[in-house]
Amino acid sequence: MNIGPSYLGDGRCEFVVWAPKAREIGLKLSSPEGGHWSCAPMEAEGDGYWRAVAEAWPGSRYFYTLDGREMPDPASHFQPLGVFGPSEVVDHSSFTWNDEEWENLHPASMVIYEIHTGVFTPEGRLDSIIEKLDDLADLGVNAVELMPVAQFPGTRNWGYDGAFPFAVQNTYGGPEALKRLVDECHSRGMSVILDVVYNHFGPEGSPAPEFGPYLTDSYMTPWGMAMNLDGAQSDHVRNYFIENALHWFERYHVDGLRLDAVHAMIDTSAMPFLKALRRKAGELGIKKGRPFYLFAEDDLNDTRAVSTDEHSFGLDGLWCDDFHHSLHALLTGERDGYYSDFGAVWQLVKSMNEGFAYSGQHSRFRQRSFGSRSILVPKDKFIVFSQNHDQVGNRALGERLSTLVPFEGLKLASGCLLLSPYVPLIFMGEEYGEEAPFHYFVSHSGGDLIAAVRDGRKKEFSGFMAQGEPPSPDEAETFESSILSWERRTEGAHGALLNLYRTLIRIRREVPALSPMSSHVHAWGLEEEAAVFLRKEHNGSSTFTAFNFNRSELRLKMPFPEGKWVKSLDSAEEVWEGPGSDLPGVSTAPAVAVMKPLSFALFIKED
Repeated sequence: MNIGPSYLGDGRCEFVVWAPKAREIGLKLSSPEGGHWSCAPMEAEGDGYWRAVAEAWPGSRYFYTLDGREMPDPASHFQPLGVFGPSEVVDHSSFTWNDEEWENLHPASMVIYEIHTGVFTPEGRLDSIIEKLDDLADLGVNAVELMPVAQFPGTRNWGYDGAFPFAVQNTYGGPEALKRLVDECHSRGMSVILDVVYNHFGPEGSPAPEFGPYLTDSYMTPWGMAMNLDGAQSDHVRNYFIENALHWFERYHVDGLRLDAVHAMIDTSAMPFLKALRRKAGELGIKKGRPFYLFAEDDLNDTRAVSTDEHSFGLDGLWCDDFHHSLHALLTGERDGYYSDFGAVWQLVKSMNEGFAYSGQHSRFRQRSFGSRSILVPKDKFIVFSQNHDQVGNRALGERLSTLVPFEGLKLASGCLLLSPYVPLIFMGEEYGEEAPFHYFVSHSGGDLIAAVRDGRKKEFSGFMAQGEPPSPDEAETFESSILSWERRTEGAHGALLNLYRTLIRIRREVPALSPMSSHVHAWGLEEEAAVFLRKEHNGSSTFTAFNFNRSELRLKMPFPEGKWVKSLDSAEEVWEGPGSDLPGVSTAPAVAVMKPLSFALFIKED
């Protein structure tokens, strides 16, 4: 069932809302100029749906009168005055697209760049991202991932407190701005991935629970009651979110969705919601002649999301936290919270070989066995990162890796990420060593709610060693301190790191063995020496990479495979602001060499 407003042209609009709780629903409409409001009844269509076709032009604002109470539309496409104001009619056919030839990229070829619209630029708007796209293209980025842009309360939020899943945040520029950004990305050969939240509504301003049983107390999540995906009337809740996905694909030409915290989408039905969503996205892809992707964040190390058997959901990709945790613990030495499960070389080695480091072993942090076997999952199904919004922003002080490890460690992290056998994701600013924190921030209106958020953050960090109190999420300064310092991007060591990322991405594209489609991947390591080695082969191309996580020089018998190996990139060299390298330019097995602390070197086999 189509839901929400559909502008029909010539000043007519169809409104459909699911409200099984209602005895009576009316439609209260303003003229586009405002000032004059009129009322019209809505007719019951069955199964709790209500419908009306009324005179309404683009820009007309409206409420539903739900048993006498004025409420905005749960499927509103725009909330110009915020979460408590009226909804607004949008004419999606009025935008002129220039991407008719766009076909979308395969995930295996993607280098993803994660952006929070509010702090990516000082302006904090979708249009201001467009001004930076050429810089991202020059870096080698070909997929932009936006943290949620669905309407949230206030002006400052990560986006996971969304109240209107169909509406583009008013302070970011609204619907037209998102379309302009997507169109400009496509003109540069960039895919656009949008982060969406189907596991909860934000704590303030969402009208949906007033209209129907969107939530259920049968299960609980970290955010309260779970979404009703398998209980009574859940067909219509599922329809709401499937319609939402199609809304972004069709009306905004978005190429993929990153599904937030699918482990909190509790669903025991024989046809799980995620599988139904994948089928609908696939059907649309056939209709449009290009694929639409679904990527999942999952805290369970559960390969059902991306496996290809009949019991899987069939999604296109899965965020791999184990890769991050293994890398972060080796680089920083941190062992608090969930890092208590990590810090050994074998874990990064296993993650490079298989995806998950934990595939059924006992987890000290979780105090139980954890994870599923992932060795058979294709490499292009895993999305990996050395930083992301969660792993930075969910630290008490929001520190980026640039303030936790030496400069050499940042370069080592870049090599692990971009030479890994997986799809890499870069967190905004990471590529030049941005030092501004990425804090958690909100601008809720209620004092009690703000106090609850503050208390919740403190409890969340109880398992971590924090150097002081987390900053207050509701203070404007907390938000403002997280804005990127673009002016530092090319200065000194920042510029050297930027050029290293650019060079690694270029080499990754040029050398077939470095693709996630590699036919052979083998990682191994030396635990005591804190060294990791990675060999990859594909289509006659072979690479060998050595990573030194030791903070001292290592004299190693380098385990080169047979053949002649030419050094392609060495992070210790002075061109990368390193201390200088002792590694030879050409090597054969066996070879004894000295690796500088926290460095990596890439070798390519010469035919």
